[in-house]
Amino acid sequence: MPAVERSAYVGRFAPSPTGPLHAGSLAAALASRLDARAQHGRWLLRIEDLDAPREMPGAANAILDALARLGFRHDGEIVFQSRRNDAYRQAFERLAAAGHVYPCACTRREIADSITHRGETLARGEVPYPGTCRHGMPAGRSARAWRVRVDATPVRWIDRRAGARRDRLDEQVGDFVVRRADGPWAYQLAVVVDDDAQGVTDVVRGADLLDSTARQLHLRRLLGMPEPRHLHIPVLVGPDGTKLSKQTGAPAVDASRPIEALDAALEALGLGRIGDEPLERWWSLAAARWARAEALPSPSNG
Repeated sequence: MPAVERSAYVGRFAPSPTGPLHAGSLAAALASRLDARAQHGRWLLRIEDLDAPREMPGAANAILDALARLGFRHDGEIVFQSRRNDAYRQAFERLAAAGHVYPCACTRREIADSITHRGETLARGEVPYPGTCRHGMPAGRSARAWRVRVDATPVRWIDRRAGARRDRLDEQVGDFVVRRADGPWAYQLAVVVDDDAQGVTDVVRGADLLDSTARQLHLRRLLGMPEPRHLHIPVLVGPDGTKLSKQTGAPAVDASRPIEALDAALEALGLGRIGDEPLERWWSLAAARWARAEALPSPSNG
């Protein structure tokens, strides 16, 4: 990927091709493009296709086709992460040369057992890594992954919607994986490398990725990369209260009725509906609504 000249605003939407575009991912795509359009910036598309076993055949093309029919116009080339191995390897080698990463032999079960043996209660979601291999793997074991070191220094950052954040990676996740031993690069490393290469200045995405931000900022700081602004929007949930996702069988967006689909996504973002308008006028009106809403004061959590 050629070097990108830094712009006043560059946003992006980066779906994984594990299924078709659904209402939740459409809301995230809409928020990111409206933010870029309201600020007269560039908006990029990237397909995050690093996890081949989870991909659905034809999903990438289906997502891109749906976005095009809904009036999403992107700038520049569409980037596919599966073609970016050299860039990830170079970043990994920089981390390794500086002593920031180390091999780990632990299985998920071993990590969970280590936590429970220390008398701690496992929270729902990710189990913090206890640092078992931080100073060397047990004899006779081979690496299952490579982890990046974290410390007790809080990662401080500001979300445009939620306000000030202070995350302790050592307590929340511990040293985290940047590469699996069988080859695939971890999402956290790949997204940092790609956002930097594409000159992304603003990351607008769902709040389900809020906890990933501190990890990505940690990697950026280790690699000496500039840090983007962040805005995390509420995730859409189904009737049972669970997040709409491809894994939970969220239905595909009907792109044959673009205004109806876009209006539903706009309403989910708290901006109401626009109604039956020509597609390009709908986008202009929606961007104006977004700009007015973003001009309101944001909360601060000190």
